Amino acid sequence: MTLPSNFDDLIIEANRLRLYKKLVVQLNKDLLLANVDLEFDKETLPTSLKLVLQETVFYLIQNKFSDYLNLLYQVDVSENKIRSLDGDDLVKLSEDVTFLILQREWQKVWYRATN
Repeated sequence: MTLPSNFDDLIIEANRLRLYKKLVVQLNKDLLLANVDLEFDKETLPTSLKLVLQETVFYLIQNKFSDYLNLLYQVDVSENKIRSLDGDDLVKLSEDVTFLILQREWQKVWYRATN
């Protein structure tokens, strides 16, 4: 499996394989397990999903850092990938982390669907 390198490619692949709704369900599951008060409807548009998740990540980084770390742990985002990000601009950081979260959730959904 080659991981999508950006959000648009991820959504195109998820839609092509008809797995977008499963991606949303997986994200909701991990948000719940991480005690993050956020749930998406299965019909949520990809742009809204990205925007709301990014706002939530931004909020967690600024106000509830331990919850942010818990979310990363629950989703199983690579610590090395997080460390490689530039933390100087929190907006850019939250955008990059949001993509890493969605990319990891996509891995889980894709793996289950193809095995």
